Amino acid sequence: MKEYEPVIRRIITEGHYLGGHSDRHILYAPWEDRTKSLVTPDSLIIDLRNNLKELERFGIRQQEAGYFLPPYEWYNEESVRLLKSQGQQVINFTPGIRMAADYTTPDMPNYRSSRELIDQLWEFEKEQTLQGAIILIHPGTQEKRSDKLYLHLSEIIRTLRGKGYDFAGIDE
Repeated sequence: MKEYEPVIRRIITEGHYLGGHSDRHILYAPWEDRTKSLVTPDSLIIDLRNNLKELERFGIRQQEAGYFLPPYEWYNEESVRLLKSQGQQVINFTPGIRMAADYTTPDMPNYRSSRELIDQLWEFEKEQTLQGAIILIHPGTQEKRSDKLYLHLSEIIRTLRGKGYDFAGIDE
C-alpha cells in the first residue's frame, strides 16, 4: 500500500528485516478447523509471489526474504508445505505474547490498549523471559485505533536493553 511506503523504506534503511506476510491477506484455513484449506495451492502461491514482487520494488530480493508470517497468523500443514516449496520458512510470534492485538480498536470486544499490551509483555518477560522471542507489532493500524502501539517501540526497546536484552543492528 502506498501509504506504508515511508515506513517500509525506513525499515530497510535502518537495516531491519522485512519479510512476507501475504499480498491480499487471505485466510488460509477456517478458524474452526485448521486441517482444511480455504485457498487452492495456486491461489496461495500466487498470493506469495505477488507479495514477493511487491518487496522487490523496495530492493528486497526473494533470497533475502526467506521468512514468511502467514496472514492472520493462521495456517495449516498444507500451507506450510506449499510455502516451503517456494523457499519460505514459516514463522509466527511467540505464543503467549499478546502484542499482535495492537490491530484492535475500541469498538471491538477483544480491544487491548497499548498500555495493557506493554504490561502483559513485562509480565510475560518476568515469568518466562523474552530471550529468543518473536514479538509482532504492526507498523500500521486502522485510524480508529488512536492508541498506536508502534509509537511505544522506543520505550519497549529501551526497557528491554535496560534488562540486558541485545538488539543487534537496531537503533531507536
